[in-house]
Amino acid sequence: MNKRHLDRQISAHFDQYRLVLVLLGSRQVGKTTLVKRLFPDAEYLLVDNEPVRRILESYDIESYKTLIPPGIEEVVIDEIHLLKDPGRAVKVLYDQREDLRIVITGSSSFHIKNKTSESLAGRKIDYHIYPLTFSEFLVQKGIEKSFNYNILTNITEAPTSSFKAKMYRFDISVLLETMLIYGQYPFLVEHANDHRYLLNFVDSLIFKDILELNLIENKRLASDMLRLLAHQIGSVINYSELASSLSADHRTIKRYIEIFEQSYILYRLYPYARNKRTEIVKSPKIYFYDTGVRNALIEDFSGLNVRNDKGALFENFIIGEVIKQNSYSEALYKMHYWRTKQGSEMDLVLEKPNELIAVEIKYNKRKVNRAFKNNYPDAVQRIITSSDFY
Repeated sequence: MNKRHLDRQISAHFDQYRLVLVLLGSRQVGKTTLVKRLFPDAEYLLVDNEPVRRILESYDIESYKTLIPPGIEEVVIDEIHLLKDPGRAVKVLYDQREDLRIVITGSSSFHIKNKTSESLAGRKIDYHIYPLTFSEFLVQKGIEKSFNYNILTNITEAPTSSFKAKMYRFDISVLLETMLIYGQYPFLVEHANDHRYLLNFVDSLIFKDILELNLIENKRLASDMLRLLAHQIGSVINYSELASSLSADHRTIKRYIEIFEQSYILYRLYPYARNKRTEIVKSPKIYFYDTGVRNALIEDFSGLNVRNDKGALFENFIIGEVIKQNSYSEALYKMHYWRTKQGSEMDLVLEKPNELIAVEIKYNKRKVNRAFKNNYPDAVQRIITSSDFY
C-alpha cells in the first residue's frame, strides 16, 4: 500500500484544470510509483529511454504521434528534466493535442523551472512530493490504516502550550530513532536500516542529478560543501566562513546552496523579525529534507544513545515534517526561526496574516522559553519533544 498525502490533489487535478500536471521531487521519492498508481491507463514515456528522448527532442507533433497514438487520453512523461528543452516539448503536446491530459515528472526542480517557466507559463501547475511523512511511513508499514496524524494540525490546533504524551500499540521511540538515523525515503519501508542504499543514493542524488545536468562545475567543492553543511544542521549559515573553509568564492557558495535547495537536498529557514534593533535578521539556518541523506553525507549511522547530535536530528525531523504538511495541506504558512542578539531563540515560527505560532523543538523536555511571548504577547507558543510529537 503506497498511499500518499498528495493522492487526493493529484487525482483531482484534471477535474479542476486542463493544465499540465508537474510533479517535482527528489530521485527515489516515489513520483513514478504515484503517477503509475493514479493514472494506470496513461501512455507512459520514460525520457531515460534513448529512442523516446530523440523523438521528444524533435519537437515535432507528427513524430510525437508515434509515441502517443490517437485515442490516448493521458500521457506521463517521466524524468523530463533529461530533455534539452522540456518546456518546448510539453508545449508542442499541450497546444496540438487539446484532448490530452499531460503529467510530467522531474527530479531537479531547479532545472525544470529554468527550462519550462517561459514555455509553459500559464499552462502548468506544480506539485511537490517529499520523502515520506511520519504518517505515510506508518501507513505504508501497515502499522496504521489511515493518515491520522498531521503535525501542522497538532501545532496550530493544540489546546495547550505543549503536546501531551500518548500510549500507542507500537514502539514509537524505536520508529523515531529509525527515521532520525535512516530517514524516510520509500525504499526504506521494505529495507529498514539499509545504510548501503543511502550511501549509494547520496552519490547518485548529488552527482547524477546535479553534476550531469551541468548545474555545478566543481564536483569536489560541491561534495565538500554538502558534507560541511551536513555537520551544521540547525545552525545559522555563515557564508563567509564557508567560503573561507572551502577556499571558494562567496557568490559560488551561495549559488551552490541555492542549487542544493532547488534539488530537494537541503532547506533554508530564514529569521523572523519585527524589531530590527534586537533581532538577528540576516542569515538562514540549514536543514536537510531527509535526515538519512544527512547521515549518509557524514557517514554516521550510529544509534542515538552514542550521538551528540540527536537534538539537531530531531529538530531537523520536525522541521521536515512541517515543510511537507505545509505543502500537502496547502496551509500557506511562512516558516522562520527567531533569535535575538541576546541569545534567546525559537526553533520555528509559523506566520500567517493575524496568526503567529512559535515552536520550541527539544528532544527532551525543557523549561519554557518566555522571551518570544514577551516580545509578541499575541503569539501562540508550543513545545514539541520526542515523547509527545505524535
